[in-house]
Parts: sequence; C-alpha cells; structure tokens
Amino acid sequence: MDNIRRNHPPAFKAQVVLALLKEEKTINEICSQFCIHHTQATKWKAKVVDNLSHLFDDKLIGDQIKEKDHIIDDLYREVGQLKMELEWLKKKMGYTHT
Repeated sequence: MDNIRRNHPPAFKAQVVLALLKEEKTINEICSQFCIHHTQATKWKAKVVDNLSHLFDDKLIGDQIKEKDHIIDDLYREVGQLKMELEWLKKKMGYTHT
C-alpha cells in the first residue's frame, strides 16, 4: 500500500465496521478487501463500539433537538430585527420601491 492519505466517506467506514462486527472474515481479510490498514479499521470499530450507547440515549437526542430549535428561534428573531431595521432605514432615507 502507498502512503497517500485518503478521506473515506462515512458510508464506507460504516460498511467496513459492519463487516468487522459480523466476524465472518478475519480483520486482515476485511482490510485487504477494502484496501485499508488494519490499524485504521480497528480505530473505526472502536469508535463505533464506544459511541454505540449514545444511539439509545433519548435524553441526549432531545437535548440536541431543543438546542437546534433554540438556535433556529434566535436566527428568526435576528432576521425579523434586521428586516425592521432595514425598513426603518429605507423610510429615513426616503427610499420608495415601486
């Protein structure tokens, strides 16, 4: 293998990890099949295993949704404020749109 760094898409990483978790082939066979180094495959698998419990943490997901909704509300509020300021400036400058 050459020493060129490659960025693998998430779907590819998931495919490799699923093959590793199935344990139908050895890690070396899987790494040869996907043309990756066994160290990289091991890191991806460890990351998945370490974070697997978060998939079932409804509170974490709920908190993330609340945070996203809060950010969206703030952005809409800011857009509304900016629109009001723009209209005020247009009025002060005598700008009329026909």
